[in-house]
Amino acid sequence: MKSVTLITGGGRSGKSRHALALAGQQTRRVFIATAVAFDSEMADRIARHREERASQFLTLEEPLRLDDALRRLPPDTDVAVIDCLTVWLGNLMHQDEAIQPDSPPILALLEALQRPPCDVILVTNEVGLGIIPDNPMARRFRDLAGTVNQKMAAVADRVVFMVSGLPLVLKEPPK
Repeated sequence: MKSVTLITGGGRSGKSRHALALAGQQTRRVFIATAVAFDSEMADRIARHREERASQFLTLEEPLRLDDALRRLPPDTDVAVIDCLTVWLGNLMHQDEAIQPDSPPILALLEALQRPPCDVILVTNEVGLGIIPDNPMARRFRDLAGTVNQKMAAVADRVVFMVSGLPLVLKEPPK
Protein backbone atom coordinates (compact mmCIF):
# COMPACT_ATOMS: atom_id res chain seq x y z
CA MET A 1 0.00 0.00 0.00
CA LYS A 2 1.30 3.46 -0.90
CA SER A 3 1.97 5.76 2.04
CA VAL A 4 2.65 9.41 2.77
CA THR A 5 5.28 10.36 5.36
CA LEU A 6 5.71 13.93 6.60
CA ILE A 7 9.08 14.81 8.12
CA THR A 8 9.19 18.11 10.00
CA GLY A 9 11.60 19.88 12.30
CA GLY A 10 13.79 22.93 12.61
CA GLY A 11 16.53 24.06 10.28
CA ARG A 12 19.46 21.67 10.17
CA SER A 13 17.63 19.09 12.29
CA GLY A 14 18.35 16.22 9.86
CA LYS A 15 15.03 16.22 7.99
CA SER A 16 16.43 15.80 4.48
CA ARG A 17 19.03 13.25 5.54
CA HIS A 18 16.31 11.17 7.21
CA ALA A 19 14.04 11.46 4.14
CA LEU A 20 16.84 10.31 1.83
CA ALA A 21 17.67 7.40 4.15
CA LEU A 22 14.03 6.27 4.18
CA ALA A 23 13.80 6.60 0.40
CA GLY A 24 17.09 4.72 0.05
CA GLN A 25 15.32 1.56 1.21
CA GLN A 26 13.48 1.47 -2.12
CA THR A 27 14.84 0.90 -5.63
CA ARG A 28 13.29 3.46 -7.99
CA ARG A 29 13.59 6.87 -6.30
CA VAL A 30 12.61 10.35 -7.46
CA PHE A 31 13.56 13.60 -5.76
CA ILE A 32 11.18 16.51 -6.36
CA ALA A 33 13.13 19.70 -5.70
CA THR A 34 11.25 22.91 -4.95
CA ALA A 35 14.16 25.34 -4.60
CA VAL A 36 14.80 28.13 -7.08
CA ALA A 37 18.26 29.68 -7.39
CA PHE A 38 17.33 33.29 -6.60
CA ASP A 39 20.95 34.13 -5.68
CA SER A 40 24.44 32.64 -5.88
CA GLU A 41 24.34 31.16 -2.36
CA MET A 42 21.15 29.28 -3.19
CA ALA A 43 22.61 28.17 -6.54
CA ASP A 44 25.62 26.73 -4.68
CA ARG A 45 23.35 25.02 -2.15
CA ILE A 46 21.25 23.45 -4.93
CA ALA A 47 24.39 22.24 -6.72
CA ARG A 48 25.72 20.64 -3.49
CA HIS A 49 22.43 18.84 -2.89
CA ARG A 50 22.31 17.58 -6.49
CA GLU A 51 25.84 16.26 -6.10
CA GLU A 52 24.97 14.52 -2.80
CA ARG A 53 22.06 12.68 -4.47
CA ALA A 54 24.10 12.00 -7.62
CA SER A 55 22.75 8.98 -9.48
CA GLN A 56 20.75 7.65 -6.53
CA PHE A 57 17.67 9.68 -7.50
CA LEU A 58 16.00 10.92 -10.63
CA THR A 59 15.50 14.64 -9.93
CA LEU A 60 12.47 16.66 -11.01
CA GLU A 61 12.53 20.38 -10.36
CA GLU A 62 9.11 21.82 -9.61
CA PRO A 63 8.85 25.07 -7.64
CA LEU A 64 5.05 25.53 -7.83
CA ARG A 65 2.85 22.62 -9.02
CA LEU A 66 3.72 19.67 -6.82
CA ASP A 67 0.54 17.85 -7.82
CA ASP A 68 1.72 18.01 -11.46
CA ALA A 69 5.15 16.71 -10.44
CA LEU A 70 3.51 13.68 -8.81
CA ARG A 71 1.53 13.05 -12.00
CA ARG A 72 4.74 13.26 -14.10
CA LEU A 73 6.58 10.57 -12.13
CA PRO A 74 7.77 7.58 -14.13
CA PRO A 75 5.15 4.82 -13.77
CA ASP A 76 7.55 2.44 -11.98
CA THR A 77 8.54 4.93 -9.24
CA ASP A 78 8.69 3.34 -5.78
CA VAL A 79 9.15 6.53 -3.74
CA ALA A 80 9.19 10.29 -4.28
CA VAL A 81 10.81 12.72 -1.86
CA ILE A 82 9.44 16.28 -1.98
CA ASP A 83 11.96 18.67 -0.42
CA CYS A 84 10.72 21.00 0.80
CA LEU A 85 7.20 22.25 1.42
CA THR A 86 8.39 25.38 3.21
CA VAL A 87 10.45 26.48 0.22
CA TRP A 88 7.46 25.65 -2.00
CA LEU A 89 5.22 27.89 0.13
CA GLY A 90 7.79 30.68 -0.17
CA ASN A 91 7.70 30.22 -3.95
CA LEU A 92 3.90 30.41 -3.91
CA MET A 93 3.99 33.59 -1.77
CA HIS A 94 6.58 35.10 -4.12
CA GLN A 95 4.17 34.46 -7.01
CA ASP A 96 1.07 35.59 -5.08
CA GLU A 97 1.37 37.33 -1.70
CA ALA A 98 -2.32 36.65 -1.02
CA ILE A 99 -1.89 32.85 -1.08
CA GLN A 100 -4.11 31.11 1.48
CA PRO A 101 -4.16 27.56 2.91
CA ASP A 102 -7.14 26.84 0.64
CA SER A 103 -5.52 28.19 -2.54
CA PRO A 104 -5.62 25.90 -5.60
CA PRO A 105 -1.98 24.68 -5.57
CA ILE A 106 -2.23 23.67 -1.91
CA LEU A 107 -5.60 21.97 -2.33
CA ALA A 108 -4.32 20.20 -5.46
CA LEU A 109 -1.34 18.74 -3.57
CA LEU A 110 -3.57 17.63 -0.69
CA GLU A 111 -5.89 15.93 -3.17
CA ALA A 112 -2.98 14.23 -4.96
CA LEU A 113 -1.76 12.88 -1.61
CA GLN A 114 -5.12 11.19 -1.03
CA ARG A 115 -4.18 8.69 -3.79
CA PRO A 116 -0.40 8.93 -4.22
CA PRO A 117 1.12 7.23 -7.26
CA CYS A 118 3.90 5.80 -5.05
CA ASP A 119 5.18 6.23 -1.51
CA VAL A 120 5.69 9.95 -0.89
CA ILE A 121 8.01 11.54 1.68
CA LEU A 122 7.36 15.22 2.35
CA VAL A 123 9.98 17.40 4.04
CA THR A 124 8.93 20.63 5.75
CA ASN A 125 10.20 23.07 8.34
CA GLU A 126 8.51 23.62 11.66
CA VAL A 127 8.77 27.42 11.66
CA GLY A 128 6.59 28.21 14.66
CA LEU A 129 9.03 27.25 17.41
CA GLY A 130 11.16 30.40 17.32
CA ILE A 131 10.62 34.05 18.07
CA ILE A 132 7.60 35.85 16.70
CA PRO A 133 8.62 37.44 13.39
CA ASP A 134 8.93 41.23 13.44
CA ASN A 135 7.08 41.99 10.22
CA PRO A 136 3.66 41.20 8.76
CA MET A 137 4.89 39.18 5.76
CA ALA A 138 7.09 36.93 7.90
CA ARG A 139 4.23 36.40 10.37
CA ARG A 140 1.91 35.56 7.48
CA PHE A 141 4.44 33.08 6.13
CA ARG A 142 4.83 31.46 9.57
CA ASP A 143 1.05 31.19 9.92
CA LEU A 144 0.64 29.80 6.38
CA ALA A 145 3.38 27.23 6.93
CA GLY A 146 1.91 26.16 10.26
CA THR A 147 -1.57 25.71 8.80
CA VAL A 148 -0.32 23.87 5.70
CA ASN A 149 1.88 21.61 7.85
CA GLN A 150 -1.19 20.69 9.91
CA LYS A 151 -3.13 19.86 6.73
CA MET A 152 -0.25 17.73 5.41
CA ALA A 153 0.08 15.94 8.77
CA ALA A 154 -3.63 15.16 8.68
CA VAL A 155 -3.34 13.35 5.31
CA ALA A 156 0.01 11.71 6.11
CA ASP A 157 0.10 8.11 7.29
CA ARG A 158 3.26 8.79 9.28
CA VAL A 159 4.64 12.01 10.79
CA VAL A 160 8.20 12.33 12.09
CA PHE A 161 9.61 15.29 14.03
CA MET A 162 13.40 15.61 13.75
CA VAL A 163 15.41 16.99 16.67
CA SER A 164 19.22 17.08 16.61
CA GLY A 165 19.30 14.39 13.92
CA LEU A 166 17.01 12.08 15.87
CA PRO A 167 13.56 11.06 14.59
CA LEU A 168 10.63 11.33 16.98
CA VAL A 169 7.60 9.54 15.51
CA LEU A 170 4.42 11.56 16.14
CA LYS A 171 1.98 9.53 14.04
CA GLU A 172 2.06 5.93 12.81
CA PRO A 173 -0.39 4.08 10.61
CA PRO A 174 -2.74 1.78 12.49
CA LYS A 175 -1.45 -1.79 12.68
